[in-house]
Amino acid sequence: MAVPVAFFAVFFAYPVTAIVGRGLKAGGDWQFGRIGDVLARPDILDVLWFTTWQALASTALTLLIALPGAYVFARFDFPGKQVLRAVVTVPFVLPTVVVGTAFLALLGRGGLLDELWGVRLDTTVWAILLAHVFFNYAVVVRTVGGLWSQLDPRQEEAARVLGAGRFAAFRRVTLPALAPAVAAAALMVFLFTFTSFGVVQILGGPAYSTLEVEIYRQTAQLLDLPTAAVLTLVQFAAVGGILAVHAATVRRRERALKLVDPAQTSRRPRGPGQWALLGGVLLTALLLILLPLGVLVERSFDGPGGYGFGYYQALQSAGSGGSSTFLVPPLEAVGNSLRYALVATLIALVIGGLAAAALTRRAGRLVRGFDALLMLPLGVSAVTVGFGFLITLDKPPLDLRTSWILVPLAQALVGVPFVVRTMLPVLRAVDDRLREAAAVLGASPLRAWREVDLPLVRRAVLVAAGFAFAVSLGEFGATVFIARPDNPTLPVAVARLLGRSGELNYGQAMALSTILMLVCAVSLLLLERIRTDRSGEF
Repeated sequence: MAVPVAFFAVFFAYPVTAIVGRGLKAGGDWQFGRIGDVLARPDILDVLWFTTWQALASTALTLLIALPGAYVFARFDFPGKQVLRAVVTVPFVLPTVVVGTAFLALLGRGGLLDELWGVRLDTTVWAILLAHVFFNYAVVVRTVGGLWSQLDPRQEEAARVLGAGRFAAFRRVTLPALAPAVAAAALMVFLFTFTSFGVVQILGGPAYSTLEVEIYRQTAQLLDLPTAAVLTLVQFAAVGGILAVHAATVRRRERALKLVDPAQTSRRPRGPGQWALLGGVLLTALLLILLPLGVLVERSFDGPGGYGFGYYQALQSAGSGGSSTFLVPPLEAVGNSLRYALVATLIALVIGGLAAAALTRRAGRLVRGFDALLMLPLGVSAVTVGFGFLITLDKPPLDLRTSWILVPLAQALVGVPFVVRTMLPVLRAVDDRLREAAAVLGASPLRAWREVDLPLVRRAVLVAAGFAFAVSLGEFGATVFIARPDNPTLPVAVARLLGRSGELNYGQAMALSTILMLVCAVSLLLLERIRTDRSGEF
């Protein structure tokens, strides 16, 4: 535990507490009265209210749309199922900047709806809600569908034999068994939408602001650190509560359910009703997921002189169209992002692998507290972390303000939780007797790990690396503060282009977003191939 704890202490706890301390201290004394003053302001109350109700609405809408998809993936076998599973998962690993850009191309000024029917939904709450459903659809499908595929269907069939109708059997037998998974998925969707930043910033406009967006505005634009510090504490408390409830639901699910092999529960659709349900899910995937991404790609080729590679060619010049948005050609952001993401993935694998190994040793409250610590970067304001890097890592021996390593360190903080959650179940499934047998035969702990654990978790390590790479590639909240102007990442470059007027800047943003989307999609398809490799499962 020593290395992961030290990493999180230096690069997470220290920057966050420093930025909060600067906001709540005056003349060396803590000014806790500022908390009440900030929370009493009408504009801040509006932000808190909007953050909460849009997260609740996004969660409810996501469950409503995604639960039929979870059932289809759990119970039906059909051609192209694995490809479709990968397709619906692509949005989850896409950067929020790309998601916002895709929906801007679909719903914004000059977008598809605007051209066809003269309807614009950007700067409305509907655009934000739809983008959140797009982003979190896979969370429900994977979480609920994964459990649903392992529930024994004979229990519901027995209820039908005893006279219960189809709905009554589902309500009394299947739904109680699924409730912990549904609750866990709902809590994760609520967490992601409660802390939404890139989507709201691009689609919401000045009229809508979540806590994360307001922290960015107060920090970067208004330099009001006291208000930003109070909002960070509020978000921290809310995220801590959500994670605590989520951990309780996961433990409940692990204790209460007896599961079967998913191969025993999946079959071809039968009857018009089941085929109609499958068709509805396919149509949902087409309209909700493929359409925004398709419009994004189409807009990247639709230049002033017709379709072509004009916007992509313009990415090779730093001053296209007289723009001074970049000190270097925007296309260099592709190479920067790949290099940063590879280094961040390596860091996340080392830190997350050590943490997962430590968590397999059940040591009571200390380990459970360590587990909760690892999840905090997913919910604590990335804006606070990024700005905290600038004001804390500025003195020897950690004077890193001008160092390239700052960006991978910030990205690794987000990647570590995905590494831990991917590797931990596999490490816990390794039979301790294998390690004991290796020790009896004279193997050292290191050799026992290399000869016993590593071969069993090799594929889990590859999947963890893929997820860490994808989320590192798309990290935006912290990177927007610390990426140097001459070395922008892809999400930062897209945000800069969208922040400037002009058709050329807009087209280049679409082109860069398309490139970023393709890199993330390829990473995910490789992951899906590894995960479903016939050589074994984990």
